[in-house]
Amino acid sequence: MDSESSAGRVVVRGDRARPFLERHPWVRAASIERIEGSPEDGEVVDLVGKGGRVLARGIYEGRGGIRVRLYSWDPQRRLDASFWRERIRQALTLRETLGRMRPAEASRLVFSEADGLSGLIVDRYRDYLVIQVGSVGMAQRVPILSAALGDFVRPAAILVKIEPELRRSQGNAYESGVLSGNLPPGPIVIEEHGLKFGVDLLEGQKTGFYLDQRENRLAAAKYAEGRRVLDLFCYTGGFALACAKIGKAAEVLGLDGSERAVALAQANAQLNGAANVRFAVGDAFQTLGNLKKEGQRFGMVVLDPPKFAGGKASVPDALRAYHSLNRLGVELLDPGGVLVTCSCSGYVTREDFFNMLFGVAQQTRREIQILEMRGAAPDHPTLVTCKETNYLKCFICRAW
Repeated sequence: MDSESSAGRVVVRGDRARPFLERHPWVRAASIERIEGSPEDGEVVDLVGKGGRVLARGIYEGRGGIRVRLYSWDPQRRLDASFWRERIRQALTLRETLGRMRPAEASRLVFSEADGLSGLIVDRYRDYLVIQVGSVGMAQRVPILSAALGDFVRPAAILVKIEPELRRSQGNAYESGVLSGNLPPGPIVIEEHGLKFGVDLLEGQKTGFYLDQRENRLAAAKYAEGRRVLDLFCYTGGFALACAKIGKAAEVLGLDGSERAVALAQANAQLNGAANVRFAVGDAFQTLGNLKKEGQRFGMVVLDPPKFAGGKASVPDALRAYHSLNRLGVELLDPGGVLVTCSCSGYVTREDFFNMLFGVAQQTRREIQILEMRGAAPDHPTLVTCKETNYLKCFICRAW
């Protein structure tokens, strides 16, 4: 795949061409009028508009929800090895500019559409890279991409993770595993804001740690001093330990549904000498209900649930789940307590999330003041032509 030109043409419907003229990178089936030629999954195709004009060049994926991922709006540009290498270099240059290449830390080196590499995420944990692949095109090009990363970063090892949905759709044609080098037998210990976190690269969720919440963990900690804190969906203790150690909380309780995550959170607490935090396994909704029945109260509640909306059709159900979760959280807060509430569902907009909190305020009869409306860390940039990259909402609120 060193010199890839077009294997076919995808003709877009006249009434659906505008997003691609505006350089949105996703072409769904509903936007396609016809396909000329017989492109295979992972092959380069041209996106064609009115009068046969080539609008962009991308990679075809016949079985995906996104049928074409667009990478270049130059119809003459070959999507060859030099193209991908240059995109990787541009992404790394940004992280260097942001100061996100410090040896002991972790950072996102490639953020999919935001870096012009739709379907590809690359995270760095100290000397180790994790490539997360979400498209056939990127899966087929892993050798090219990993070679470029190896040349530029010189990691001790590179691990690839194929997203479960892609594996299922492709009949397990692509497998996760170590591409080069050797991983150590236990968790990789990274530093964040002076704290240490063990990260399980092989078995951890996503690439192992939620790097997008890096700055939000520090922001939340500013409000924790002297408070009793409840951290739900705590995973391996990011918010909990920031509040306990940096924020000087009086007491922190972290809960997660994963025994593996809680075990690593406990190890992270010991690693940081955090005696004022404890972790337990539990279902979030059930735990909130039980705490309410027991009459427990907290000065801060952190809610960082997994994605509730996988598509537009699931947004109403997701908003009902967010409402229920946040209502229970607010009901546990002391007057003047702080609510840190998050959503990583890209289809749930900031306005949706704001309106959900309005409903919570009405139902609980509590006044909710939004103190900060935050997003993802800077190494997860937002591409203005792809609003889906502005996915993370983190609202820090006061309820009285």
